[in-house]
Amino acid sequence: MTTLTSSAVPHLDVTADGFSITSDEVHAAREAHWYATTPYGIAVLRYDEVSRLLKHPKLRQGSVAWPAHNGVTSGLFHDWFASWILNKEGEEHHRLRRLMNPAFSSKLIGGLVPRFQALATELIDGFKRQDRCEFISEFADPYAARVLAIMLGIPEEEWPIISREASAVGLAMGVTLTEELPRIEGALARLYDYADALIEDRTAHPREDFITAFVSASRDGDGRLSHTELRDGLVLLIFGGYDTTRNQLGLAMQTFMAHPDQWRLLAERPELGKAAVEEVMRVNPTVRWVTREVLEDFDYEGLQFTAGTTVHLYSESAGTDPRAIEGGFDITATDRKPHFGFGGGAHHCLGHFVARSDMSEALPLLARRLRDPYPLDGATWLPDSGNTGPVRLPIGFTPAP
Repeated sequence: MTTLTSSAVPHLDVTADGFSITSDEVHAAREAHWYATTPYGIAVLRYDEVSRLLKHPKLRQGSVAWPAHNGVTSGLFHDWFASWILNKEGEEHHRLRRLMNPAFSSKLIGGLVPRFQALATELIDGFKRQDRCEFISEFADPYAARVLAIMLGIPEEEWPIISREASAVGLAMGVTLTEELPRIEGALARLYDYADALIEDRTAHPREDFITAFVSASRDGDGRLSHTELRDGLVLLIFGGYDTTRNQLGLAMQTFMAHPDQWRLLAERPELGKAAVEEVMRVNPTVRWVTREVLEDFDYEGLQFTAGTTVHLYSESAGTDPRAIEGGFDITATDRKPHFGFGGGAHHCLGHFVARSDMSEALPLLARRLRDPYPLDGATWLPDSGNTGPVRLPIGFTPAP
């Protein structure tokens, strides 16, 4: 339990129907106080406090408690979630990270950039209509899944498997986890079978690709990844690499449609692709909060944190905090503080370079080909909590000549 020291501390009911973590309600709470209470624990709302607490030595990675918060205390999803490198601490976390890091080398991913560019062009050329598209199903979904297929060295035509199963597992990151649990666990079981087959194939037939690097990972003093660690890690990669990229591309399109001058600028200056990714993730990240858990009691800025308390660090609220970052959405800004879309500290996202690479290639190509995009009726969205993004995003545009 957490002891509060001020009656002015706002409360956010993140479980309420229609709650939005990027709402005026949350921004007003940020102006009232640096934190708020929620049914899940403490929500930290301001940039400086998020930055400091993200690395606080008395906080551990907190998402490990997410299943228990939703009454899930056993079963396939519970056990897989507990296996995540994200949810490991200390030497166990460092060992897994040392073993997995080489597979995510910039050299390996950088060599795939021309294929990412060709894929984006192919998908845009294949839109069913010349002046409109359903952005998720016609671009973000196949792009994210086929990028993973390219990276993993599997046939690109198998991308619907990645899309279907990873989408179902992604439901676990929102407040509807409990009601979606049977669907989530069914998808997870099928991804386990898929990962087992990949591991068996690359063990018998090694290639120059990511999976082979993953399967053969070893270091003096660290040993090798066990089969269970390989399988759990691959399923996490398939889920995380697909789900976050698809969602973030949809959120990027939403953001740019609200800032048409920035979209036109990106079309004129494709070298701003990397900056565009960072700026979108600052103001509209798919990972809406980063979770920590209090390891032992401590005082911070007038608040007594007690062991076991869950702390959610709100990435969008921090990234748009006017105390720390001046100005609105601007892909030419050069003085931005780091955003929290990939987490931070020891648990900074292992696959961040992959996500940055594939999105920074896709967005300038989209900007050059889809002029003056605007939203059409029919958009649907995941709940605006945890990980979010559009399920459907119909858009209209003027095709480039």
